[in-house]
Amino acid sequence: MMVGTMVATLRQMAAKGTLHGMGEMADLYTLTTSRGASIAFSRSRPATGQPAALPGVVFCGGFRSDMSGTKASFLDDVCRRRSQPYLRFDYSGHGRSDGRFEDGTIGGWLADTLAVLDGATDGPQILVGSSMGGWIATLAALARPERVAGLVCVAAAPDFTEELIWDRLDETARARLRADGVIHRPSDYADAPDPIALALIEEGRRHLILGGPVDLAIPVRLIHGMADADVPWRQSLRFAERIAGPDVRLTLVKDGDHRLSRDADLALLAAAVAEVSAAGLSASAGGGGGGTG
Repeated sequence: MMVGTMVATLRQMAAKGTLHGMGEMADLYTLTTSRGASIAFSRSRPATGQPAALPGVVFCGGFRSDMSGTKASFLDDVCRRRSQPYLRFDYSGHGRSDGRFEDGTIGGWLADTLAVLDGATDGPQILVGSSMGGWIATLAALARPERVAGLVCVAAAPDFTEELIWDRLDETARARLRADGVIHRPSDYADAPDPIALALIEEGRRHLILGGPVDLAIPVRLIHGMADADVPWRQSLRFAERIAGPDVRLTLVKDGDHRLSRDADLALLAAAVAEVSAAGLSASAGGGGGGTG
């Protein structure tokens, strides 16, 4: 089935309320990390006894997003139709997982991601990251090179805590953040403002990646909207330049916003995941078995 036709079909299913991930989520589990956090995740796999023919896909969400979002739900159905293992999850302090959002850090959310990758998947995986999730997925790929066969990022926001938050605060806001430990910024995506903790900024400095080479040799696909008002598209261009491996492609969507959740945007995402999955399958055939999700 052509990707455009598949997107239209999935949209029709969503309108009828038949999409997995719409409303009450099926296949919901929890995993307790070494930090004691209870992380909620949803997983779909091929039928029992049917080996996975493709690498698994793990979706890493964005800042204050959860696994019921449009892209996460869309990929669930794409992967189910392809009999491709798929997992989406909520970081601590997000969605159905335990914890307070204000206590979260990049390192903590990376630890959640690695716990899910290690404890709830098998074999090679394609990591898909949206916004902040692009940064965390990249860090996970660097931490688990033997497990990650490819990377797809939508509106990737590496180093955003420093470059898009701290660097944009005036001295008054910085002083208030240092004194109070948290400030609140209006959000375009939620009624409540975004709490920005000092710990998020300071701990995030341990994980900055744009200041030097990003040592990835796997296929990487980046998609970014040029009308993105939250994360400038040049962030993805700089990211692509930093990645050491040769198989890196950046797709720019002239009128695309930060969400990139229109039918055409989702078609690009599905195509990128399919392309990287095929490359991951070829690599696995040359050096190991396929994933079972």
